Amino acid sequence: MAAGKTKRERRPDATVTLKAVAEHVGFSPGTISAVLNNAPSARHIPQPTRARIVAAARELNYQPNFFARSLRKKRTCTLGVIVHDIGDGYGAMVVAGIENYARQRDYFFVTGVHRHDPDIFERYALLLVQRGVEGFITVDFNLPHSLPLPTVAVSGHGENVGATNIFVDHRRAAELALEHLVKLGHREIAVMRGLEASPDAGPRWEAITQVAREMGIAIRPELTLQIDSEESSPNLGYPYAMELLARKQRFTALFAYNDVSAIGAIRAFQEAGLRVPGDISVLGFDDIPAAAFHYPSLTTVRQPLHRMGEIAAETLVQRIEGRKDYPGEIAVAPELIIRESTGKIAA
Repeated sequence: MAAGKTKRERRPDATVTLKAVAEHVGFSPGTISAVLNNAPSARHIPQPTRARIVAAARELNYQPNFFARSLRKKRTCTLGVIVHDIGDGYGAMVVAGIENYARQRDYFFVTGVHRHDPDIFERYALLLVQRGVEGFITVDFNLPHSLPLPTVAVSGHGENVGATNIFVDHRRAAELALEHLVKLGHREIAVMRGLEASPDAGPRWEAITQVAREMGIAIRPELTLQIDSEESSPNLGYPYAMELLARKQRFTALFAYNDVSAIGAIRAFQEAGLRVPGDISVLGFDDIPAAAFHYPSLTTVRQPLHRMGEIAAETLVQRIEGRKDYPGEIAVAPELIIRESTGKIAA
């Protein structure tokens, strides 16, 4: 051993133990265990020390030995699914697709909710690893780093080793929406931008502005609203639509960030005495189940959320079962669903 060398060399394929992490950072295995398990005793450990231990475990790709008391090759056939909100139409449809495929392959899944909070996400990711999940599916969350297990990100746009991103073709979605509105005579179009923490918000806005520019449509700042809320009910769009009306700028159509914001906006317009689509056309995004049953029924860009969930589960299971040539990205095609909330511009 060379002089001054204190850390043992580890084979690339060797299993990293709790003791190895302890030796790496110079603390006892008990301290490492307390921090990684978020035990009550860890509360007395300074935050910088805890952060250093977590970073070391991630660096060494440490994984708790869930199978230590079982046969060496025992499987859990369990997937970890972390979503923004299980109860909203968006997350529910993705999870339904995951469940459909997982059930066919005799896999189970355990869920967590991240609320776009990186700290909450990290806690759930650690908890699910400890529960023996064999891979992750994240929904509506940009991964800050690679996870220690195979990962599929639905509506993810980050670049992380070991992860596959599944997302809708936002440029095609913008083309479908704006071409539809222009054919109806609309050129003064208001736009709701999505919550910045949502991975789709940036790419969707970029696609809308690019396509609008190519079509000669001006997306005016006074007709642009930035959503800054985690609300998952139609109340997401209601106050922003009221704000838009208060600006007293002429517009004949609204392209909302998603269906729940579009439905909330319609309510605000109707309360103000405006007809949809007689005075203002409204177009949503996603095609959640409520879109077809709201009055007026919602014209929307369908994001095949159920199918995206199925693709995510299929891709992850293939990875878990040994597939090496997994794709880094999978783009799915959107579809325009024309219903009652859009119409020709009033004469």
